[in-house]
Amino acid sequence: MSKKTSKISGFYKLPVKKRIEIVTNFSDLSEEETKLFSSCLDIQTADRMIENVLGTFELPLGIAVNFIINDKEYLIPMVTEESSVVAAASNAAKIADVKGGFKTECSEPLMIGQLQLLKVDDVADATQKILKHKKQLLDLANAQDKVLVNFGGGAKDLEVRILDSPIGKMIVIHIIVDVRDAMGANAVNTMCEALAPMLEELTGGKIRLKILSNLADKRIVKAKAVFDKRTMGGEKVVDAFLESYILAVIDPYRAATHNKGIMNGIDSLIIATGNDFRAIEAGAHAYAARNGQYTSLTSYKKDKNGNLVGEIELPVAIGIVGGAGNINPKAKLCKKILGIKTAKELSEIVAALGLAQNFAAVFALSTVGIQKGHMSLHAKNIAVMAGASGKQIDIVAEKLVKEGKIKLDRAKEILEEIK
Repeated sequence: MSKKTSKISGFYKLPVKKRIEIVTNFSDLSEEETKLFSSCLDIQTADRMIENVLGTFELPLGIAVNFIINDKEYLIPMVTEESSVVAAASNAAKIADVKGGFKTECSEPLMIGQLQLLKVDDVADATQKILKHKKQLLDLANAQDKVLVNFGGGAKDLEVRILDSPIGKMIVIHIIVDVRDAMGANAVNTMCEALAPMLEELTGGKIRLKILSNLADKRIVKAKAVFDKRTMGGEKVVDAFLESYILAVIDPYRAATHNKGIMNGIDSLIIATGNDFRAIEAGAHAYAARNGQYTSLTSYKKDKNGNLVGEIELPVAIGIVGGAGNINPKAKLCKKILGIKTAKELSEIVAALGLAQNFAAVFALSTVGIQKGHMSLHAKNIAVMAGASGKQIDIVAEKLVKEGKIKLDRAKEILEEIK
């Protein structure tokens, strides 16, 4: 392609070889990197990543197209087993593009390390001693990772909380660490370990837990997009969308499914880049309940012209240095496809993708229903299970969808008919 663009019409209709060619040109991939699309994680690398390795387990790697985030075009790699997720995100991005795509903002990459202090006789006095020695504690923490400090990161603050519990009052010390382009778990945990003896000496108490928190509520990312009412189908469709969305605001039963739709997109990208999707999930769901009731991570409203305005806000503890992302060749490839230089940029893509995925799901639910897109793609899986291959898959799937009977026994019957 002469001009690099994420707006690729009919990308899903192209043969795999052509899709790879487009992504290769967009991201300036080498021939060696292009070969990774069809390769597996080698067993030696896998054996270094986790324990008791027997082999590897593959998931599909797809590309979401049409994304413009802060006026920059992106192709977004997504690793997922769920049908319609990649297509839905791509379609949402196409609608958002009409009004300029996604705009994002991100706070500093601050992570929280927790130290649980028990068996303190006078918690008020102990708290004062800790705060009085804040500078010495921060200096000790920063002595553990001079490389991080040299990059502008390191321990920046220290907070003290007194909590009531069934075993009596306890003090919980939060050390706030700027982890720069890392996820930060190793750096924060090392600092926590180093502070424990000094805190015990200052207070006469006993440190029990000392570990990073996955509720990274000082590391917040926001994304916003305007979805054109005409492209959506008119203002009545926007109203139907808002009626559907509001249930997720007031009802945790709906909010759980609503936010799961957000994570369909986010987790797919987190996995693709070799990051910890369980940490992101835990932080997102905890953040959704931060005010005492579990609720939607997104918010929607109409602007003065009747267009739909969507926003998302959530903690994103993610890195581009260290961890599996620098070991797994495909994770490194996915980061190159994104063209990212910082963890901040990756976090902003994560938020935009989560908003797109959520918009797509609620849009489908409030209009044609979620099953239409799901089942048309699911029909292909059923066709394969029935024994179809090559062009037979599309023929069988198309007939299943047309009949509205997406069942294995019917797929087998159709396959016998076309044979």
